[in-house]
Amino acid sequence: MTVPEQAAAPGCPYTRPAGAALYGPAVAEDPHGLYARLRAEHGPVAPIELEPGAEAWLVLGYQELLELTRNEQQFSKDSRRWRVLREGRLRPDSHLVPMVMWRPTLQSMDGAEHQRLSTAVADTLARIDHRELRETTEAAALALIGSWGPDGTADLVAQFTRQLPLLVFTRLLGLPPEDGPHLVQLITALVDSGSDSHRAAAEFFALLAELVRRRRSEPGQDLVSWLLGHPVGLTDEEVVHHLMVILVAGNEPCINWIGNTVRLLLTDRRFRTTLTGGRATVADALDEVLWRDPPVQNFPGRWAVSDTVLGGQYISAGDMLVQGLAAANDDPAVHGPGGIAGNRAHLAWGSGPHVCPAQDPARLIVETAIETLLHCLPDLQLAVPANELTWRQSPWSRALVSLPVLYSAFVPTRTEPERTPWTAPQRPSPTDSTPSAGTSTPRTDGSARSARRRRSSSLAAWWSGR
Repeated sequence: MTVPEQAAAPGCPYTRPAGAALYGPAVAEDPHGLYARLRAEHGPVAPIELEPGAEAWLVLGYQELLELTRNEQQFSKDSRRWRVLREGRLRPDSHLVPMVMWRPTLQSMDGAEHQRLSTAVADTLARIDHRELRETTEAAALALIGSWGPDGTADLVAQFTRQLPLLVFTRLLGLPPEDGPHLVQLITALVDSGSDSHRAAAEFFALLAELVRRRRSEPGQDLVSWLLGHPVGLTDEEVVHHLMVILVAGNEPCINWIGNTVRLLLTDRRFRTTLTGGRATVADALDEVLWRDPPVQNFPGRWAVSDTVLGGQYISAGDMLVQGLAAANDDPAVHGPGGIAGNRAHLAWGSGPHVCPAQDPARLIVETAIETLLHCLPDLQLAVPANELTWRQSPWSRALVSLPVLYSAFVPTRTEPERTPWTAPQRPSPTDSTPSAGTSTPRTDGSARSARRRRSSSLAAWWSGR
């Protein structure tokens, strides 16, 4: 008897299996183990809870996720269909609301209306000059690195990854750089679905609404003005909501992608050796992370239009289905004997009509940031054992809490004359100094210098795999 037949058979009611918690320590400490256990117990679609009483399904299978994202007629993006919401079982103060609530954006629409909105966003992002974006990213990275203290230590999450993407995006929006840290705090609170998510979402919306109001009267050459002037005729409210989408989708994944890639380079000797040996590149590391630890591990959501079956599970109309991006990438059915080397068939960007439109600028920002970091700090190493690194307890993001590192030398990069100067908040940009690109400049003086030199020699040997 199939699952739908079982559900419909008299005297044989269908009982939804108990859902595993997709929140708290389990999803942070060992998500791959969690997904493997769910797959072994339930198959490619598993019952979960996003918070107590808020049930959903996690799509773990690669093929099932493709079916979910490509079939808009059966699986809608309109979260107003969610049974938990319609039946009044989602608390008004639920931490999930900012991430799953319906908004007039391309993320909540299907069909023709989605096409209209996605055209405006895609065309706006296409107007970004990639050469200028690379130069802006490199300048921001150099300024951040140059602002670190002279002791040869840093937390790459707090002092680099969480600051750099918003420094770039504030430039694209025409905002002053000092607005970046506050925007990062708001976005992080929103995507972590924590206790502060409601306040952060409201403040974020108000900040962007004021920006749109100013750009409506005084347009410029920036993302806000381009969205306002697009031929599809977005309303001010639509522009505000899409700016939220662009900033959250552009910032949070970039932060996590940079951090997770640097972690890979600093902890995986196999990959480090191939990288320094010239057989792999930063681009290869980026793709490895998109397969193994994608910056967005789960993403809401789809809602069943009618009763159906997916992955052997009976899905009722109005059920929520979460895209298990990391789990689908880890599906044993898609990994052949050759592994994933050189393969970009991962689902880290989603798939179907709602595939992420910001892939190209995101990759450019992340790749430039990491290349600049590795050039400036060639002896970078992890400051704590790898097993002491901790992850944020977010059902959506795969993000490190911190990434403490050590380094002993700084290699400055020459600044080309046409590049726009970038002023760091605390220290002058390292490009103010003039040593040649091949010169390593010690970051410490006095008695600490010899110790740094000894450590540098050992780090150089470790970096090259010896």
